[in-house]
Amino acid sequence: MELINGSKNITNPELLEAIEKMQADNTPDNVNRMIDCVMQAQFITPGVVSKPQNVAKTDGNGTVMQQETQVQFQLIENQNKEKFFPAFTDQEEKKKWTVSEGKDDVIMTFDGFAQVLAEKDCHVKGFVINPFGKSVAFPKDMVMSLKKQKDEREKNSGLKQQTFTADDKVELGDPDPDKYPIDMMASIINYLQERSDVDAAYLKMFKREQDEKASYLVIVDFQGDKMEEIFKGISMSASPHLDGYQLSMMPYSIPFAQKAVEDVEPFFTAED
Repeated sequence: MELINGSKNITNPELLEAIEKMQADNTPDNVNRMIDCVMQAQFITPGVVSKPQNVAKTDGNGTVMQQETQVQFQLIENQNKEKFFPAFTDQEEKKKWTVSEGKDDVIMTFDGFAQVLAEKDCHVKGFVINPFGKSVAFPKDMVMSLKKQKDEREKNSGLKQQTFTADDKVELGDPDPDKYPIDMMASIINYLQERSDVDAAYLKMFKREQDEKASYLVIVDFQGDKMEEIFKGISMSASPHLDGYQLSMMPYSIPFAQKAVEDVEPFFTAED
């Protein structure tokens, strides 16, 4: 989690569309699409953030002092007096809760909620998206189950950061136009449009000599040090649409990647 600065604008149009579609037609496909969007989204959760304090931490080498920022979240209650974290998709939804006025805004993700809910001393029953709008509740048991599935899916999704040696024999090519992964690319583009640190992304097919079949290779031109986060987001977006293919990632900063796409148009640019 992190504090929102004054210029940061959290919006989740893709998630709002998925929620509306699911509530209008509660099919398994619509539910799964909504859950996928939730796992990629950033939410605004009001709270009171204190200044960093020295906290004693014990590890295998003894006790050390570390600075930790303390957050006291503002919780909502249902009719049974059970407490939930509110998860607002944007500032307009947050404004509907007058209690949140004057409170700090904390950015939370699905993984962040799962981490807090898993703590032994946490008695919160889950989180609710837009509790004063078109709300969707995620009880704690559901969050823990989805988190386990998400971790397994990431583990088995074929996500790789590719590196090559001079001895590797690699064939590069373009996707078959008749089998172009339109749904996969649309999902990746929707994710990348939510980021401000990705300048461009390219799609190639690659196959090593020892591989039985070609794999998708997404080459990403990005700024900063969030490579793992970006790659995981792309993997989560693409995984429902892989159809048995592997998906690999490579940063554009690698000379091999630059050469591989020197005559290729990106499927995504920051201006899209």
